[in-house]
Amino acid sequence: MQGQKQILVVDNNVARRTQLETVLAFVGEHFQACSEDEMQHCLAQIPNLLTVIIAGQLSKNIVEFITKNPRCPFLLHDVIDQQDAQELNNVIADLAVPINYAQLTELIHHAHQYHNQLPVKNNRNKGSNVLFRSLIGASEAMLQVRFLIEQVAPTNANVLVLGESGTGKEVVARNIHNLSSRAKGPFVPINCGAIPAELLESELFGHEKGAFTGAFSARKGRFELAHGGTLFLDEIGDMPQPMQVKLLRVLQERVFERVGGSKSIKADVRVIAATHQNLEEMIKSGSFREDLYYRLNVFPIETPSLRDRKEDVPLLLQELVNRFEQEQGKTVRFTENALTSLMDHAWAGNVRELSNLIERMLIMYGDQVVDVAELPEKYQHIDAETYQPQYPEEIQEREVINELFAGYNDEDECDIENSDTGAGVSIVDNEQNSASLDKLPVQGINLKEYLADLEISLIEQALLKHDWVVARAAETLGMRRTTLVEKMRKYNLQKP
Repeated sequence: MQGQKQILVVDNNVARRTQLETVLAFVGEHFQACSEDEMQHCLAQIPNLLTVIIAGQLSKNIVEFITKNPRCPFLLHDVIDQQDAQELNNVIADLAVPINYAQLTELIHHAHQYHNQLPVKNNRNKGSNVLFRSLIGASEAMLQVRFLIEQVAPTNANVLVLGESGTGKEVVARNIHNLSSRAKGPFVPINCGAIPAELLESELFGHEKGAFTGAFSARKGRFELAHGGTLFLDEIGDMPQPMQVKLLRVLQERVFERVGGSKSIKADVRVIAATHQNLEEMIKSGSFREDLYYRLNVFPIETPSLRDRKEDVPLLLQELVNRFEQEQGKTVRFTENALTSLMDHAWAGNVRELSNLIERMLIMYGDQVVDVAELPEKYQHIDAETYQPQYPEEIQEREVINELFAGYNDEDECDIENSDTGAGVSIVDNEQNSASLDKLPVQGINLKEYLADLEISLIEQALLKHDWVVARAAETLGMRRTTLVEKMRKYNLQKP
């Protein structure tokens, strides 16, 4: 009975208490019963308390006891005045009179769930070791994954980890290993889809010297290397059918032979398999053995896709940034708008795609703050206002002139002609021939306005050329799309 959760019945009415004892014994629950005066003594005898059933009157002493034990769920039975318990969240239900079997079993289930989902429980291992490493997230989906890992890790049951590519299936397997009694043993991974079919048997079971051409010496396989530990079979759906039969025998008999050998070797390993494929559909199509599936699928764990737990994106992003900072000595930060945009992304590549994005942002904007405009276009899912700095006029004029005459050299055609009426200046763009000023007016010109008009003209021409597709027009003008958008806003240029 060690580890079995028990129920404590507290009731001063002996007849009613006996009735409760009879019902609990009938449904197979472990329990103790006592009066209110004996309550503290009985609690000291129960190492693993499931719930306390309070029957009769709610005294001041019992209300105080309920208040001081928020980690324990309480049930009320035949309590007439329940006003004092209305504000107590750990009083989870009222057990009907007379006792109903269906309700009783349901409330016992609720008591178990109260313990399973305790927030303190989910954080009890934080900082103590490397448990749940890389399983970042506070979403319900990730809390469920952690809970399942905790439940299955102490056992030797085979585990099948399911989920899309990039969701962290190997991370789940490593955490199961680290939490198990085999944690001091080796964790040996093998990708069943990355090894040619003719070599997979040797990789798994090893081979004897001379077993095949090139086998110059005996070699241990992954099953032997994982002795006393965990063998992780990644992409099990890609395993050829002949190997599926041999793997099934090992899982059933717990023995194997090396290729070319006849000596039986004991397989003292725990097997965790993973796949992104739908094995049930593969069984229907005949490409995966049903008996192997049920051998592996003793305890399935499904890793959620990132799009199904978008609230975890900021936590994952910060964790990845911290890791890259330790490795590369550079960091990058994101604005709230950038985070919102990333949370709206579909993340087909899941956490692996997010990691790749962070590395790209570090390369491009190391030690800077990234906003929506700096994100690759496929990650820009919100229309955030882009900051456009306002520079002094002399800087703006110099920028316009530099853009107009970028690439000008002595070989460019620039004719300065003298005539009877005065000097004429001709500015010719070799590539576009888009604008010219043949003669400087006697009264002079406003250079700033002239250059602005010229810039508007060139922008309009580029936009018309590409049917107002801003990205292509920006490419033609040799500027960034966001810069062109700001200039269009500045000059109030809109598609007709």
